[in-house]
Amino acid sequence: MQKRPSLLLLTNLWRRIVTRPWILTLFAVIVVGFLALLIGLAIGLILNNENGDGEKVSDPGIPRANLGYAVYRGTLVGDTRGVAQYLGIRYARAPVGDLRFRKPVDPEVHNGREVKAHEFGPACLGISAPYPNAAQDEDCLYANVWAPANATVESKLPVWLFIQGGGYTVNANANWNGTQVVQRSGNSIIFVNFNYRVGLWGFLASEHVRADGDLNAGLLDQRLMMRWVRRHIAQFGGDPDHVVIHGASAGGGSVALHLLAHGGNATDPESGERLFVGAVGESVFFPAQPFVEELEWQFDLVLQRTGCDDRDEEAMACLRGLSTEVLQAANVPAPFPGGPDMPIDLFFWTPCIDGDFLRDLPYVLFDKGQFVNVPAIMGSTTDEGTVFAVNAATPDEMAKFLQSNYPLLSESNTSAILERYPQLDSLPNHNIWFPSTAKAYGETTFICPGAHILNSYVRHLNSTKAWGYRYDVHDNEQIAAGLGVPHVFSSWAILGPDSEAGPMGGPRSYYTYNAGVVPIMMDYWISFVRTLDPSRIRYVGTPLWQSWGQADKRLLVQTGNVSIEIMPSDQENRCAFWKTLAPVMRQ
Repeated sequence: MQKRPSLLLLTNLWRRIVTRPWILTLFAVIVVGFLALLIGLAIGLILNNENGDGEKVSDPGIPRANLGYAVYRGTLVGDTRGVAQYLGIRYARAPVGDLRFRKPVDPEVHNGREVKAHEFGPACLGISAPYPNAAQDEDCLYANVWAPANATVESKLPVWLFIQGGGYTVNANANWNGTQVVQRSGNSIIFVNFNYRVGLWGFLASEHVRADGDLNAGLLDQRLMMRWVRRHIAQFGGDPDHVVIHGASAGGGSVALHLLAHGGNATDPESGERLFVGAVGESVFFPAQPFVEELEWQFDLVLQRTGCDDRDEEAMACLRGLSTEVLQAANVPAPFPGGPDMPIDLFFWTPCIDGDFLRDLPYVLFDKGQFVNVPAIMGSTTDEGTVFAVNAATPDEMAKFLQSNYPLLSESNTSAILERYPQLDSLPNHNIWFPSTAKAYGETTFICPGAHILNSYVRHLNSTKAWGYRYDVHDNEQIAAGLGVPHVFSSWAILGPDSEAGPMGGPRSYYTYNAGVVPIMMDYWISFVRTLDPSRIRYVGTPLWQSWGQADKRLLVQTGNVSIEIMPSDQENRCAFWKTLAPVMRQ
């Protein structure tokens, strides 16, 4: 039988190798060398105790935190590499599939698994964002920790837990960096921030959601994060019994809602523990926060947009069966029924009054004293409304803007508003009714809610443990744009101008003519985080921050001037007016 061509070719090749010893020798050298290289690498990893990423597992210079469900490996950053940075720590299971529209669940356990914590995780999907999206995803429940590199489980350092803003529609401060505040504190605190679900992913409301899911999932993400800190922060050197929550904008509104949660219960019903000992609301955000029955139309709209409107009893199963791409396409705002077609409401999905986590409207609960008794700071910038207000040219455009954001306002309500906010002096680059619109929106949505919380403290609790402020630091670019001292402009001073990701950092003025404000603000906040008193370790030469008290005293922060002022009587009167409208506005 003849040999097959392939077998014949191999036979001839072998004969040539055998009859030429030098080829056989070369082949053997190559094989032996390759095996030796593999063995050498393996021995090197064992002898050097490396993990395959070029890092020594036993190297004390690599920070690690064993959280039980996984071991997270961070990096050293900052001056002299004195801060341990952990990015992208999973604090909850991916809220996908059957976990979509449900309260968050603890992460899966991977005993002994070591995970790099070197990059921020994706932010949660915001309204109107395209998908796929490199920066956002449905799997988004990640946290970040900055701690002194030399901290141990015995350190018990105070913890600063930051809740980012974004109007409950986006994660606006997802990748802010805590290195600067830890260094400014003299490596005496832990800083933590995290993502939470927003838009329809976090705040879709309906009796269907209540029956087969959980309302206010975005707030429940925040609550689980607080429990996560309580359970795991000691591994980073933190004190689980000393956690101060601080939020900006919707984060500040969230802080207020956590003070009210479950009727103002000081202990968390699920864990039976106190989750925080102090609270800071920066530019506290009170949009319309309706009752569940008032939001059924939103749910129906989502069903129509996704093709689930014919499923009725299986509506939730249908929504959970959709791809992320299809559901994200429905994560787009629309005008409220009966409201003006223009402009579209700025904040379409917001927390709802669910009867459990939020038992009534926030104004009502604070008025009744149903809130947690912890020291608190509440405050705002001078011109909170400028970045949100429509560029109104007429009183009618101003009224329509307010009704689009607070759709239950009647014509008589808007007439009363216009009486209190007549036409003001013009601002650069804006129409003549823009200043009045911005002032009205800024006071009703941010400034007056913060003042109401402080007034409630005075009436019901120890007024010496509540502090207010007005941030009035001018930036030439903002002034030229007609924005004044805009919403959350204080954030870069509180967290440090280097806290924002990107090559430029914060506004340029914080590196030049406004640089002197930064250590002042950082030290007041760090003092509060460490001692629950903003004045105890304040910046040298700055005044004692007096409590709000009976006189409505608040800290006034300006470039070259930090002092105490009393809230003007005309602003007090306008806030009293807004309080009468709060039930109509669902605040």
